[in-house]
Amino acid sequence: MPIAAEPDPAHGLSPTTACRCGGRSVPAAGPTRRSPCVLALAVAAWLAGCATSSVNIVPKPGDPAAYASWDCERIFDASDVVRHQAVDVAYAVDSQVGSNLVALSLGVTMFWPALLAMRPDGPEAAELADLKGRDAALRAAAALRPCGPAPDAMAASRLATLPISLGERLVFDERAGDAGPAQTLTMTVTALRRDQIEFGVQLDGRAMGQPWRQDLAGNPVLDMPVPLIGWRRLLKQDLVLGQVLAGELAAAGDLQPGARVRGQVVAIGPQTVAGRAFDVAVIELFGEAPTAGAGPGQGTNGSTRLDGVMAVDRRSGVLLRLELRCANPDFAIRRRLLRVERPLS
Repeated sequence: MPIAAEPDPAHGLSPTTACRCGGRSVPAAGPTRRSPCVLALAVAAWLAGCATSSVNIVPKPGDPAAYASWDCERIFDASDVVRHQAVDVAYAVDSQVGSNLVALSLGVTMFWPALLAMRPDGPEAAELADLKGRDAALRAAAALRPCGPAPDAMAASRLATLPISLGERLVFDERAGDAGPAQTLTMTVTALRRDQIEFGVQLDGRAMGQPWRQDLAGNPVLDMPVPLIGWRRLLKQDLVLGQVLAGELAAAGDLQPGARVRGQVVAIGPQTVAGRAFDVAVIELFGEAPTAGAGPGQGTNGSTRLDGVMAVDRRSGVLLRLELRCANPDFAIRRRLLRVERPLS
C-alpha cells in the first residue's frame, strides 16, 4: 500500500459565495486576513444577523449517572470527542447553507459558545441536540466527582500511542508545484497538548514567524495566518477506508479559506515511512481554487481545478505526504517526509 499512488481525475466543487440570512444575502468571507478579535466579532455578528435560522436548540436530556464510574481522564477524553463531532456537524451544515460560521471560528474552544446557539434544519438538528445533551451530562459528571478543569497536558496513555515525541524534528522535502526548487522544511514538536500538537517551523533553516498547531486528526488551527498551506475540518479522527471527506484550504499566510476540497480515503494500514512506523491513511483530493491573481477582498475572479493526494498518520494526524496540483501557485505543492530526527541530548 504505497503512499505514492496518484489520484484519479475528478471534478471539483464551486465555492459558495453567499448565504441567505433573514431573507437577505450575506457575502461569504473572502481571503482577507483577519485578526482573532475581528473573527470573534464576525461570529457574534453572524449569530445576531441570522437569528431567524440560529435559534437555541434544546439539548436532548442526558444522564450524568451513566458516567459515574468513569475517572476524570476518561470524562475529559469523551468531552473532547463530543465537541469535535459537534463541530463536524456544524461544518456540514455551514457548507450547505454557505454561512461560513465554522470558517470564522477559532477552534473548538472558542467556537463552542457559538455552536450552542446554532439550530440547523433537518436531521443535523437532532444530532446536534444529542451531542449537546451528552456534553452537558459529561460536564455534570465531571462536577460531581469533582474533576476540576481539564488539564492542558496530553494524557500519558495517549502519549504512549503517538509515533512522535516532544523535541523530535520532522524533516520534509518541500517544493512549489512540480518544477519548483527543493527546499528543506523542518517541523519540530514543541508541545503535546490534550487536544493539539504544536510544531516550530523552519524553511531552509529560516524560522517562520508562526507555529503550526493542529488537532489530533491533523487539521491545523487556523486562528492566525499559518506559515504553510492549511486545511480546515478536512480530516477526521479514526479515518476508515472509503470515507468521504470535505473541507477548505487556506494558502500560506492567509487565514480565510480560499479553496473547497473533497477527498476519499483510498488506502489504510501500517507502513514504515522515513524509518518510522505509522498507521497510514491515503486520501485522494479534488476541488476548485480561486484563479491566480485574485487579491484579498477582490473575490475569486473565477476558479481553477485542484487535485492531489495526502497521506497522514491516523493516530496523530501527522502529515507524511501532500501533493496538490493547481494552476494557482498558492495551491500547488509537493511535500514529502524524509526523516524523523531525535532531539539532541
